[in-house]
Amino acid sequence: MESTDMEPPSAPRGELALRTVAMPADTNPSGDIFGGWIMSLMDLAAGTSAAARSKGRTATAAVSHLSFLLPVKVGDVVCVYTEVIRIGRTSMSMAVEAWALPRGLGERRKVTAAEFVMVAVDEHGKPRPVPPA
Repeated sequence: MESTDMEPPSAPRGELALRTVAMPADTNPSGDIFGGWIMSLMDLAAGTSAAARSKGRTATAAVSHLSFLLPVKVGDVVCVYTEVIRIGRTSMSMAVEAWALPRGLGERRKVTAAEFVMVAVDEHGKPRPVPPA
């Protein structure tokens, strides 16, 4: 059965790029994990995947459509998935999703999603062409 807007997706989009455990140091005063910490994981995952695809250094140019869907708790295993959705001359757009596995048990759930634009850069930080696949 395909998911609709009313049903949560059952599987992540793309490939696993990063996995870590949410720790107490990453919480806000309410005990939830900071959104900024999740965003940093997503940026790391996007950067790693973009560097592999572009065969070199990349830089984050933009983040859009960022949605925090569910809270992440201490002990949750956070997995970040990436998928290249567009490639331009020097940049690529990537769908990036964070999923959490509650305390490493139970069913995973999609907690955050965004689109990242990554630019391939040379040793001087100037845009360079993304090589063909």
